[in-house]
Amino acid sequence: MSENKSLHHFPFLQDVIGIEQILSMFDLLTDVIFWIKDTDSQVVYANKKFVEHIGMHSLNQVLGKTDLAFFPPHIAKQFITDDQSVMNGTVITDRLELNILKFGEFAWFSTSKRPLFDSQNNIIGSYGFTRLLSKASQVLSSIDAIKAPVEYVRENFHRDLKIEELAKLAFISVSALERRFKKYLSKTPKQFINEVRLENARRMLIETGLPIADVAYRCGFSEHSYFSRQFRLMFGTLPSQLRENMQ
Repeated sequence: MSENKSLHHFPFLQDVIGIEQILSMFDLLTDVIFWIKDTDSQVVYANKKFVEHIGMHSLNQVLGKTDLAFFPPHIAKQFITDDQSVMNGTVITDRLELNILKFGEFAWFSTSKRPLFDSQNNIIGSYGFTRLLSKASQVLSSIDAIKAPVEYVRENFHRDLKIEELAKLAFISVSALERRFKKYLSKTPKQFINEVRLENARRMLIETGLPIADVAYRCGFSEHSYFSRQFRLMFGTLPSQLRENMQ
């Protein structure tokens, strides 16, 4: 087995001028989103792909901010919780994630995260990479068992969906479906259905003038009060408050 080598085995690397030169190399990764955060989950560096991914135009618009400035609260909180877990010793390597793109579409990503150490071996933050997987990616072949249920929920979120129905689409048992959703999405099928419904409800509240009760009904919620509670839990605000803020 070959011995692991540090920078001391490659003296010329010690003469590289400044950390900026190293970090600028990540801008060459046009299909990889890269970031570095401090212990408060504030961005201290991000490559061009990261800036583009969140809809910003320059790194200065990103520095010093957390994910709460760029993503819906429920997604941002997941990212920040991840950061804390990584700094507490959790290693994330090529984890498959289903996230929402700018225009409301779902897409699969492969994500890796690590803690960041200073010269005294103290943890001073975290860093990570995520890559959008193409539909042709071989990695996606391992999640074929949940692709059909995921697509079905996306297209039929307004209906009264049953977990048994989704399991049949995947040709597996309900318990197997539960396990695979937990493995690949870190949530149950029921939680996923709820999130898809709420994401669509948020979009309708922003893009249309439909009454809130109609939005709730069109997104699969039969009770307005339950819809409002779930919406607040996920987005940190009531549907009525979101509508008022948009106006």
